[in-house]
Amino acid sequence: MPTRLFLVRHGATELTAEDRFSGATDVPLSEEGRKQVENLASRLADEPLDAIYASPMGRTVETARILARPHGAEVRVEIESALREIDYGHWEGKTRAEVEAQYGDEYDNWQEDPLTIAPRDGESGVQVLARALPVVRRIVEQHDQGSVLVVCHKGTNRLLISSLLGFDARGYRDRLDQSPAALNILDFVSPVRARLRLFNDVSHYEGVPDRTFSQRLSRWWSPRS
Repeated sequence: MPTRLFLVRHGATELTAEDRFSGATDVPLSEEGRKQVENLASRLADEPLDAIYASPMGRTVETARILARPHGAEVRVEIESALREIDYGHWEGKTRAEVEAQYGDEYDNWQEDPLTIAPRDGESGVQVLARALPVVRRIVEQHDQGSVLVVCHKGTNRLLISSLLGFDARGYRDRLDQSPAALNILDFVSPVRARLRLFNDVSHYEGVPDRTFSQRLSRWWSPRS
């Protein structure tokens, strides 16, 4: 039997709504975010979970604790620092429009290759994978043939999924999305062999996504003029 990993993004925050860079900025869930996560908790209430892991940020810890409630005291939340979100350095707290206006050249370079290029004082995708991927592999090893839940972040989740499935992670921002409180399911036959069974599912609080262009992805997704 494969090991099942429920990989979740935290619920929405006030900064999510404002579309600000907030990887290393610690913010709580918004009321909307809590409702999203409570709906997901109801959805996963009957899943037999062996453990729950979370990034140390307030929004992920709160998400994990809400998801843990239906499973009783025997399933507690374990904190893993390496699962935290990308640190956006001196872009933290700024909107994308502000970053483009103030640091245009730097932002353009990052847009071309966010896997290897980082904002000043921030992290590249490679650096995030270097710390987060070994933790996921260890979790899978520790819970062989079990089921675990990991609460993480938008960028970190996309990088992990790209790497685990053997995709070119340079395109993680262009080709993969992660909505607030999204559910992903991966089954592992070994710590390095994963199959994606469910991706970015938010049916616990939202219907089928519309087909509008997303301004929260890269310029690759901008409407053609």
